[in-house]
Amino acid sequence: MMYKWIGLMLIAVSLPGLADGDVKAGEQKAAACVACHGASGKASVPLYPHLAGQNAAYLNHALQAYKKGERSGGQAEVMKAFVAGLSEEDMADLSAWYASLTP
Repeated sequence: MMYKWIGLMLIAVSLPGLADGDVKAGEQKAAACVACHGASGKASVPLYPHLAGQNAAYLNHALQAYKKGERSGGQAEVMKAFVAGLSEEDMADLSAWYASLTP
């Protein structure tokens, strides 16, 4: 039990380092995201999640998981196609951009 707790703490401490992106660059890279997640990060269709104001580390982790094929169900296949060509920097920038928006 103690090892699980330590493992979770290590993951939590390392997540913020995954999302050190450039907000301005993320804004420019978000063009493909707008169709589903809206120009302001607020989806107009209930099927898609709002991204505005979401934690940057969480967003980055989610993008990484889609790229690695670790997420399934829902719109995962659509997301996998979108993230396939993204670099680590692209994902960090997009995460920073959406985190900077007002929910």
